[in-house]
Amino acid sequence: MNPFELSYQALMSSSITEKITLVSKLHSLKNQQALDYQSTYKIDPVENPGRPIKPILARFNTMPKRGKSDIGFIETIHAICHIEFNAINLALDAAYRFREMPDQFYQDWIQVAFEESQHFQLLNNYLIELGYQYGDFDGHNGLWKMTFETDYDVLARMALVPRVLEARGLDATPKIQKRFENSKFKPMVGLLDIIFNDEIGHVKIGNYWFHSLCKQRSIDSISTFNQLVIKHIGSELRGPFNIEARKLADFSDEELDYLQARSALSTT
Repeated sequence: MNPFELSYQALMSSSITEKITLVSKLHSLKNQQALDYQSTYKIDPVENPGRPIKPILARFNTMPKRGKSDIGFIETIHAICHIEFNAINLALDAAYRFREMPDQFYQDWIQVAFEESQHFQLLNNYLIELGYQYGDFDGHNGLWKMTFETDYDVLARMALVPRVLEARGLDATPKIQKRFENSKFKPMVGLLDIIFNDEIGHVKIGNYWFHSLCKQRSIDSISTFNQLVIKHIGSELRGPFNIEARKLADFSDEELDYLQARSALSTT
């Protein structure tokens, strides 16, 4: 079967149930070695992927600050759930958009899409237990904005989406877990453990393909990353960074030194 057509159908589906079903189908076909990665299919820009009517999307800087009340914790759970829903689309777009990559590239991103769909369902099920569901609060579109901006080159996508945006989750999760540890929403600690461990693998995949592409093109990875950060992120690359988790995701000492130097530059 055509993995690009299936990935596109899942990407553009606005039904949560259908999107997850299509991702599961892709994952099963991948495991059965029933996908033909030599297939041809159109490549279209996707300014807006398929998503349900709710949550309403707001600008990140207009999102209300979440307090320490019960509703503040529930809003935090919803925000993480929203990130995981967006991450399904991020992985699907990588699998759909970039052609003439090794088969393993597509297999990796189909696997990531499936794991993100599992994360989304874990969080949404917990929201339902609490009397809420995905869509009950506003969300923002920051993750997809960067995905759309890097649709011109697989190297730019690998450099910035997994290695910057998704890696921020590695930096933030331990602090978020500490907040939940001392609340009535302690089950979130275990859910975040599952997500955190999988996300290390997702960032590691991004690192692998970024470095592979730099090697293939005979370009320096640090200077290339710096150019892309300046072009797409500017002064928004800020720490602190979870050094231990990033090392597990195969960031080199040189890359970690760069991140910390760039972050220090951004705060001056």
